[in-house]
Amino acid sequence: MKIARIHEFGGPRVIVVDDVPRPEPGPGQVLVRVAATSFNPTEVAVRAGRFDLPLPHALGWDVAGTVAGAPVVGWIDGAAAEYAVTTPDRLVPAPTTIPLADAAALPLAGLSAWQMVFEHGDVRPGHRVLVNGAGGGIGGFAVQLAKHAGAHVTATASPRSAATVRGLGADEVVGYGPRGRFDVVLNLVADAEVARLGAVVVSATLSDAPDAHFVTRFDADQLTRLVDLVDRGVVVVDVSERHGLPDLPELHRRAEAGDLRGKVLVTP
Repeated sequence: MKIARIHEFGGPRVIVVDDVPRPEPGPGQVLVRVAATSFNPTEVAVRAGRFDLPLPHALGWDVAGTVAGAPVVGWIDGAAAEYAVTTPDRLVPAPTTIPLADAAALPLAGLSAWQMVFEHGDVRPGHRVLVNGAGGGIGGFAVQLAKHAGAHVTATASPRSAATVRGLGADEVVGYGPRGRFDVVLNLVADAEVARLGAVVVSATLSDAPDAHFVTRFDADQLTRLVDLVDRGVVVVDVSERHGLPDLPELHRRAEAGDLRGKVLVTP
C-alpha cells in the first residue's frame, strides 16, 4: 500500500510516498480503509523536527474512511496512507450528509475550534468575539461555532478568504491588525499582538505565551457533537482543495509560504 512518511527531518523534500505491506490490526485494534486525510499546518513543524518523534514517521492525523464497511471519522496516527490501524475509541460514526472524504477536514480543526470557543473561551450569547485568522481551517470552524453560541463575530481574513469567511457567518470581516475591544479573542495568527484586544485571549499558535496557548486534545464526545452539527446543517465543512499523496511536499512548501486557505484534503 502507499503511505506518506519522513525518514529524516528537514524541508518538504524529505516527504516520500513509500510502498509497504498493508498493516494488520493487533488485539483491540481495527483496520481503517482510508478515504482521505487532511493537511494540518502543525505537520510542517513535525516534518522540520520540532518534536522528538521516532523515524520513519507516517504523516496524517485526520482520517475519514471505513471499518468493515462502516463509515467513520477520527484522529489517528499515519492516516496519509491507503490503510491505517487504530483503536476504536479514536473513531466515531462519520457524517451522513457530506461525502465521506470531506469528513477528514473535521477532526483536528473542528476539535481545536470547539475547545477554543466552548472550553477556553467560554463564549456566551451576546459576547463580542474576534476570530483572528479566520481564513484557515480552524478559523472557519471557530466562526461557525461562535455564531452557534450566540456571539457577534468579527473575523480577520485576507481578501481572498473574506467572502468565504463572511459566508460562514461572520458578522464583520476586517483586515489584519484589528481594533476595538472584545469579550473573547480567538487567535490563529502567529506572533499577533492581540492581548490588549480581549478580556479573554485563547491562542492556537505555537509561538504564543504559555498562558494563552492551548493544545488540542482528542475528545470522541465533542467530535460526535460536531458530526451532529454537520448533519443538521449548522456547521459547514469547507474544503478548499483536494490532492493526492504525492502532492504533500508541495502542500508543505505552500504552507510555509502562506499560500493555503481553509481545509485541504489528501486522498490515497
